[in-house]
Amino acid sequence: MELAYYSDYAVRLVNTEEPVRGTDTLTSVDAVRDLFGSSQSAARRTTDADVTRFRSVRARLRAVFEAADTGDETLAVDLLNSLLLEFPVSPQISGHDFRDDDGRPLWHMHLADHPSNATAGYAAIAAMGLAFHLTEYGVDRLGLCEAAPCRNAYLDTSTNRSRRYCSDRCATRANVAAYRARKRLEADRSASTGRAATSTQRTSANGER
Repeated sequence: MELAYYSDYAVRLVNTEEPVRGTDTLTSVDAVRDLFGSSQSAARRTTDADVTRFRSVRARLRAVFEAADTGDETLAVDLLNSLLLEFPVSPQISGHDFRDDDGRPLWHMHLADHPSNATAGYAAIAAMGLAFHLTEYGVDRLGLCEAAPCRNAYLDTSTNRSRRYCSDRCATRANVAAYRARKRLEADRSASTGRAATSTQRTSANGER
């Protein structure tokens, strides 16, 4: 498993809230457990206290994306470094149950956490994964969706660094809105031109009298 894979932990947590819309799905222990995905052993450590703690980490991770989105690379790195210091992990070589053609373990790097609670474990993996993504692809690959009022976080893995939206749905919605705005502008210009032509004709007619 590539270490950059863990960056998705950060995106999943940040996107449990949409501040502009005023929605928040991180309201229960079950909602927190769902964030762990297949890591059920880690999810079982979750308690009621983790709901509040997860929200605190979420705000700090969103601040990283916001700094990156505005082009403040130094702030984004500083914010992420503070999370890495507070929630450390231990990289380990792991083979799990994967095998290559020779029957040997398929070795890969794995982030092993030794947390005091579920929040510490999740935050450690999310922060480290985001750090690997940032250093591998660049700070500008961390973004917030431009399709207002969405503002969900995303990781840009496009070849030409062109991603601007968190999903195809938001991209389509933004493109449709832009198309309609252009049509309205064209209609307004056409109407304005028509009014100007009519005014000119009236002026000419009055001058000929």
